[in-house]
This record gives sequence, C-alpha cells and structure tokens, in this order.
Amino acid sequence: MLQKFLVTDGVHPLLLDGLEGLGFQVEYLPKISLEKVRNIVSDYVGMIINSKILVDKALIDSAPNLKYIGRLGSGMEIIDIPYAEKSGIQVMNAPDGNCDAVGEHAIGMLLALSNQLISADRNVRSKKWDREGHRGFEIANMTLGIIGFGHTGRSLAEKIKGFGVNILAFDKYKKNYADDFTHVKESTMDEIYENADIVSFHLPLTKETTGLVDEDYLKAFRKKIIVVNTSRGIVIKTQDLISQLESGKVRGACLDVFENEKPNTYTKKESIMYDKLYDFDNVVLSPHVAGWTVESKERLASILLDKITKIVVA
Repeated sequence: MLQKFLVTDGVHPLLLDGLEGLGFQVEYLPKISLEKVRNIVSDYVGMIINSKILVDKALIDSAPNLKYIGRLGSGMEIIDIPYAEKSGIQVMNAPDGNCDAVGEHAIGMLLALSNQLISADRNVRSKKWDREGHRGFEIANMTLGIIGFGHTGRSLAEKIKGFGVNILAFDKYKKNYADDFTHVKESTMDEIYENADIVSFHLPLTKETTGLVDEDYLKAFRKKIIVVNTSRGIVIKTQDLISQLESGKVRGACLDVFENEKPNTYTKKESIMYDKLYDFDNVVLSPHVAGWTVESKERLASILLDKITKIVVA
C-alpha cells in the first residue's frame, strides 16, 4: 500500500507529479479546512501546507505517521517546529521561492503610491483629466530603511537599487549580512529613525515582532515616512498606523498584509477601523498577494520537491 501525502493548498502540478514519482499516493485537497485536516491527518506520512493550516501540538499528536511537512513559502509561525522535530517530523519551507515576487510587489506598491496611479487610473476611466491633481513625487535620493534582511529584504534591496535610493538595513539577529550589497549600509535602528523617508518591513511573525510597529515606533522617525509592509500584518498595530496617517507623520502606506485578513470575520470595531484605513487616498492596498505570481507558484513547488526528494532518497 502506498504511503499517502496530503496537499492542502493550490500548488503547481510539478509538485504533485514529483511526489507521485517518489512513490507517494497524493491527495490534492486545496479547499480543505483545518478542521477536516485534523480529522484525517492520521492517514498521512506527509503534508504540504500554506497559512490556513495550523500545525500545533494537537494536530501533531493526531498524526502518528507524519514524517514530512512542507510549507509553501517562508512563514513558519504556523508550525510548532520544536514539537514536530521532537516527534520525528522533518519540516521544510521555501523562503527563496517567492522572495523575488515580494521584492517586485513592494516596489510596485511604492511606485503606485508615489505616482498616484490608482487615483489617476480612476480619474481617466471617469473621463476626467486632472493632471495637476495627480502630480507625483520621485523616490530617487530618498532613504529607504529595510527592517529584516532575509530573503525578501535582500530581494527588495537588489531590485530597487536602480532607482537611486539610499538604502539602510537593520537585522537584529545577523552580522555582515549586507557584505554582498555595496549599495546597502548595515545600520542601527537609531540611524534609520534619523534618516529614513521610507521604511519597509520584512519580518517573520514572532512574539517579538507582534505589534512591534506602534504609535511610539512611528513617532520615533525624524521625518514624515512612507510605510511598506509585505511581511505579516500583525507586525503593525493598525489603529496606531491610522492615527499617524491622520497626524501626517506617516505620509503614505503600502500594505499587502493586515492584522485581520478575513473581512467576513470583522467585529464592529474592526469594520470601523478598516473603513478608516480604506478611506485614505495615500494608502495602497493588496490582499496578501505579494508572493503570488505565476513564477513563484512554480518555484515554490520546485524547491519543496527538491528538498523532499533529497530526504526520501537519502
């Protein structure tokens, strides 16, 4: 009887074909709920998951046959890694699979904001022609602070260098991380607070980063700043960001991620808060799709398949 592999999210077919080529019986259930996974996980030796599946102690205890967990993307906060490893499960992710997509998306949002492209598009479609009202600003010669210099932070730094921005990077847990980037200066947060015009967050979700960006954090910048977040929504306290947008301290924001990414679950308080956020003309929004491109979908599948193959055939 073939060992079974559960795939819980949409993936490129090469991953499905590759797993079958390794001798697994693949069950592809991209619309499966977490509750359903909990009920059937005992049947599987492997899982491919995305953000909707929380692999906690309870799920692991329900999966005595589980040997492999592959995470589509980078964020590992959804997996109890110490307990999984203690249980003999090999955990892998693909942080380099969608970092190029995230870097491009961050730049795209920033350019949309600086050139008022969303408003300008609506203006033309409504057969108006307000040129002066859509005069933009250039990011050349601005200083960009990149907070977190992992795969996506590095990707942004590489891709934006042609725009003539000054780049300061801060990563609390690394040293000499910008040695390969002659145009990037490893900096302290104090340097970034003092000099940044734009701050872009590329952080994992941890206890330390949860709610990191609050009112005090934003007020610490000397200049009025543009905030870009393509990492995790919970890194920024939304209400505090709104307060600083209202005060003018934050001159604009580009947000691909949010504290609550399920609008149908908004409380009354959240609905009011997000309505305020959505009303700002100097805010550009997207639905957590920075890493979702045609190319990244294939690359994520390829990287995970390669890692699983090396383990299985070792």
